[in-house]
Amino acid sequence: MTALNRVPSLLARAGTASALTLAVAGGSLLVPGAAPEAEAAPPATKALQIAASKRGSPYRWGATGPHTFDCSGLTLYSFKAAGKKLPRTAAQQYNKTRHVSASHRKRGDLVFFHSGRGVYHVGIYAGKGKIWHSPKTGAVVRLERIWTRSVWYGRVR
Repeated sequence: MTALNRVPSLLARAGTASALTLAVAGGSLLVPGAAPEAEAAPPATKALQIAASKRGSPYRWGATGPHTFDCSGLTLYSFKAAGKKLPRTAAQQYNKTRHVSASHRKRGDLVFFHSGRGVYHVGIYAGKGKIWHSPKTGAVVRLERIWTRSVWYGRVR
C-alpha cells in the first residue's frame, strides 16, 4: 500500500480532517508538528554539519567562535549548537567522551590526536578517514584526511 493510498484510512481513523491534517508531498506523508529529518538528526550529526558550515573560518588560538576557532573551540562550538556541552580543551574533551575504537567510530565522533598520553589536537570525524578541524595559526577550518595513526576516538554522550 502506498502512502497515497493510506491517506483516506488515516483520515478516517483521525475522525475528522480537522483533527489531523495530512499533506501528501512526493509520496511522503507530512504531519504538522513532526520534526523534519534535519531537526530530528542526532546531536553528533548536527555538530558535524555545524563544523562543516564553518569551512574557511580562520584559526585563532583560544577562539570559540562564531567566526574564529582553535581546534577545541570548533568542537565546543559545534556540539554546543547541537545541544551538547563539552569542556574547553582537547584533553578535557577526551576525558568527557565515551572512548571508541577506530573500527567502531562513526561520523560525528571526536578524533583526538595524541603524543604518548597527551592529547594535543581534536577534530570531528566526517567519515572516510577525514575530519573537520581548525588546524593551526594561518590556516582555516577545513576537511582533511587524518594524517597519522596516533589518534583516539571519543563519542559525545
